[in-house]
Amino acid sequence: MSDSDVREVFERYIDALNDHDFDRMTEFIHDELVENGRPVTRDDVIAELKGHGAAVPDFTWRVQDIAIDGDRVAARLFNKGTHTKEWLGVAPTGATLEFAEYAFHKVRDGRFYEMNYLIDAQAVQRQLGS
Repeated sequence: MSDSDVREVFERYIDALNDHDFDRMTEFIHDELVENGRPVTRDDVIAELKGHGAAVPDFTWRVQDIAIDGDRVAARLFNKGTHTKEWLGVAPTGATLEFAEYAFHKVRDGRFYEMNYLIDAQAVQRQLGS
């Protein structure tokens, strides 16, 4: 895949996330993959995303920077949403959360086979009051 093809896959993936169309992840994620260093299934990823969407129903992912190198994409994102249900073990606060995320994914055959995330956990904990 060309760099522009990889970019296009990632941008469509972000659009699906922002639409909270998590069942559409079949289009972007292989059946089995590595997520943050551990083997998972696409269904695991979908369940995780649905949990985020349920707890923070207006959750948005905004790409601030993106870099493509062969089958690899790296992005700096800015995430925002309102905490309305239990999330990460914390009762709903009604607080609007804003935090940075760094994503490093690898693409094969137009879908991610490795996905790695790093979020500003301290910012999330501080905003959740924990």
